[in-house]
Amino acid sequence: MVVAKTERLILRRWRASDRQPFARINADPRVMEFFPRPLSPKESNLLVDQIEVDFEQHGFGLCAAELRQDNFFVGFIGLAIPGFSSHFTPCVEIGWRLSAACWGQGLATEGAREIARQAFDVHLFRELVSFTVPANVRSRRVMEKLGMTRNTADDFDHPRIPEGHPLRRHVLYRLKRP
Repeated sequence: MVVAKTERLILRRWRASDRQPFARINADPRVMEFFPRPLSPKESNLLVDQIEVDFEQHGFGLCAAELRQDNFFVGFIGLAIPGFSSHFTPCVEIGWRLSAACWGQGLATEGAREIARQAFDVHLFRELVSFTVPANVRSRRVMEKLGMTRNTADDFDHPRIPEGHPLRRHVLYRLKRP
C-alpha cells in the first residue's frame, strides 16, 4: 500500500522483497556509523516486523522508500513512537535511513517533507521530533532543511545506550505544526 509519493520516491508499506536489501543497508558500517553497531539479518528482520506492528497499531510507521524511476528499494522514511522514556516523550519521531549510495541527493529531505506534511495534515500531530548524535551532520542537515529547530536544553543521554558510550549523547530537534 502506497502511503505517499514525491517527485522521486514512493513511500509505502513493506514487502517481503524489502527484507534482504534492508538487511544489507543495516549491515553497512557507513549507514550505521552513528548507531551502536550494524544489525544482523535477524535483527533487521525483527525491525521490519516491529515497523509493521506499528503501522497496524498506530496507522503510521517507517515507510519503505523506493525510487519512482525503477522501484529500487533505498531504505525507510517515516514516523515512529520512540520506545523509551525521556523528558520529551511521549512523542512522534520523524526519521530516515537510506542506502549510502543515495546520500547527498536530497532524497531524505524530499521524503521527510511529505511525511511531515501528512503528520500534520492527516494525523493532526502538533509536533514531531527527531534526534541523533551530535556528530551526525548529514541527518542534522535534513532536520534543519525540514525547518526543525534545536534547543540545547533538550539534548539528552539516550537511555538505551550505556553510560560512557561515545554515542550516548543526543541532540533533539522539534518541528511544530504550521
